[in-house]
Amino acid sequence: MLQGLDASGKDGTIRSVFTGVNAQGCRVVSFTAPAGHERAHDYLWRVHSACPERGEIGIFNRSHYEDVITVRVRGLAPEAVWKRRFGHINDFERLLTDEGTTLVKVYLHISRQEQRRRLQSRIDNPERRWKFQAADLEDRARWDEFQRAFEETLTKTSTEWAPWYVVPSDRKWVRNVAVGSLLVEILCRLDPQPPEPVEGFTGLVVDEGRDPLLARQEPGADITGTTVP
Repeated sequence: MLQGLDASGKDGTIRSVFTGVNAQGCRVVSFTAPAGHERAHDYLWRVHSACPERGEIGIFNRSHYEDVITVRVRGLAPEAVWKRRFGHINDFERLLTDEGTTLVKVYLHISRQEQRRRLQSRIDNPERRWKFQAADLEDRARWDEFQRAFEETLTKTSTEWAPWYVVPSDRKWVRNVAVGSLLVEILCRLDPQPPEPVEGFTGLVVDEGRDPLLARQEPGADITGTTVP
């Protein structure tokens, strides 16, 4: 789960860190402003429905934390509304971890000077200009407000079951090494294993015979020592 200000490197982290991971076992979800049927549900609905299945790595580019950070800073909800969401989020993440999901929450911390440089490079480079939006400058003008919002959010939602990891991201290689090392450590601790094989295939040999012997096996029959044509 990656959070950070605009240009902090969420996209770049995903591209770099997950380059060598089998794409069949990963799913990236980017959370922009809710729209359509998402607005007809509670703010956690779209996040819960996007959570990874068992055995899958889910990668969130932004997340439900936008509902206590961006919503707060831009004044999209009253203080009484976004403040009670800290408790909702802690309970939601406790539910996920109790049911077997491991959460890795990473805040990419970028300096104001580096953000200015990256935003300017997006404007100056026609091939990267598509990443720039006028709202980026509006949010940059609220820098101090975003810093206070992130500080309170990280403090109130860094829990024993779902801690936050703050990663410096001014230098991209430092950011990538830090996030990659963190994920390697956690995956080694989890020690994921492939599914258990179906029993009864010990000694099975596949050859070039023509008789469809395997096809004639009754469902559930023991085919130990069978030669497959």
